[in-house]
Amino acid sequence: MNNYEKLEGMVAATFTPLDENGDVNLSVIDKYADWIASTPIKGIFVCGTTGEFSSLTIDERKLILEKWLVSARKRFKVIAHVGSNCQRSAMELARHAAQVGADAIASIAPSFFKPGTVDELVDFFAPICHSAAGLPFYYYNMPSITGVNLPVDKFLVEGKKKIPNLVGTKFTHNNLMEMGVCIELEQHRFEVLHGYDEILISGLAMGAVAGVGSTYNYIPNVYQAIFDSMKMNDLETARHNQIKSIRTVEVIIKYGGGVRGGKAIMKLIGIDCGSCRLPIKPFSVDEYENNKEEMTVKVYCWGKLLYFLSIPSNLVKCVQNYLK
Repeated sequence: MNNYEKLEGMVAATFTPLDENGDVNLSVIDKYADWIASTPIKGIFVCGTTGEFSSLTIDERKLILEKWLVSARKRFKVIAHVGSNCQRSAMELARHAAQVGADAIASIAPSFFKPGTVDELVDFFAPICHSAAGLPFYYYNMPSITGVNLPVDKFLVEGKKKIPNLVGTKFTHNNLMEMGVCIELEQHRFEVLHGYDEILISGLAMGAVAGVGSTYNYIPNVYQAIFDSMKMNDLETARHNQIKSIRTVEVIIKYGGGVRGGKAIMKLIGIDCGSCRLPIKPFSVDEYENNKEEMTVKVYCWGKLLYFLSIPSNLVKCVQNYLK
């Protein structure tokens, strides 16, 4: 904690690569890490919601984190999500993260047996954080998934009393009033990492300086433009790029949501993360082939990312025709 450096800019919530049998495919991570390092992305969030953490075993999560740390080669920060409905499993993952050299840990609230008060949430997290006492800890607040909608500002204040390494929250919620209160707490003591890609501009306007997102993986230039233009108070450019983000999110929603649709787009940019584990419906070969032209056109036009990558000539022609 002595050398702790606050996050700024983009942190990509990474996908977990799977092979055709549904097994974790660690071999993809080297190429994935090189791609991340070639972009303005400052860090990654491993085995979070985008990484299908709840569908992975503890051993798989450990192997994935270890591989990311090796592949990252200190080129960007690696945050290990250690959340689990089982406190002891989360403690084990936190200890492991500290042992293998992660830069920070984060945890979502338990979502089956739910804490009913801030004190209960603090007591759940305290042993987990103690298991990695030397690492910064971020509370991953996502009430739309967990059903835990406790006041985050109160958690930060009360949590800091029992959790010395609590440094902030990954705020995946559209309650910008609450977000603003968290940012202003104790003269900006806590980091508030914006968690909704499609309203990043709003979080930055409230005072956030970093965000964690899944679509950062494939249109990082769009989000970097938002960060840069907001710093310069260029709202017109920021809004223009936020609309690109919104249109991209519409595409992934159309194709099954952030994990399912996002993995399909990752394949288009040359990083094949495979399909998803049930209960997320796998992307069939036919479905991918039938829809990849539309995904390529839209992500190209709104994100301009594919311009820099090697894509099939028929898709290039499709893009060119669309732009006429």
